[in-house]
Amino acid sequence: NAYPYSAPMEIFHGKTQITDPPLPYKACREFSPPIRDGDKLQFKIGGSNAGSFAISELPNNDAVLVLIVYRHDAISSAVAFESHIFSNLINAQIAVLDTYKGHAEAQPRIQDASSAKTSRSEELRYDSVVAVNPGIYEVVLQSEDREMKARAELVALNRESYVVVRCGVEAQEGQSYSQELIVFPHSDPKMLTGSA
Repeated sequence: NAYPYSAPMEIFHGKTQITDPPLPYKACREFSPPIRDGDKLQFKIGGSNAGSFAISELPNNDAVLVLIVYRHDAISSAVAFESHIFSNLINAQIAVLDTYKGHAEAQPRIQDASSAKTSRSEELRYDSVVAVNPGIYEVVLQSEDREMKARAELVALNRESYVVVRCGVEAQEGQSYSQELIVFPHSDPKMLTGSA
């Protein structure tokens, strides 16, 4: 849920609510409802309709659909959606998305965790998917003048799909939310033991 708002988001698949409890801002969750082409997901905030997402085409093989709801713009409270379907690959995959609405510019970077023996650092481009080796990484959000805006840990495991999302809104009306990072899922570093 990259929709910056004080009330949590409720998601319905048909008439069935799949978020129990509702999903607060910057929270993510995995769902496994049987989704088919033509299905609709309804999004509600405080019992009011916020928007809907129609499933138009799904792959025939085992895949993961990531769906992100966020603010359409800095003026209205309308919602927009970003989606990505991950292939079933051996390497960890990271989809990098920008849902921030406002004038501030910032770029995410992935780097070795401070405890690592190396100090690699690489820019992550928005609207891209990258494969990474298993390990513990740090994702940082830097402004153009290299000021750190946000930081999050990413534990990458083989065969796992991750999202890195820049979120927030510089609202022209109502409350603003500073730019932050969402990294999901949060894998257990103990699962790295024995991986190559």
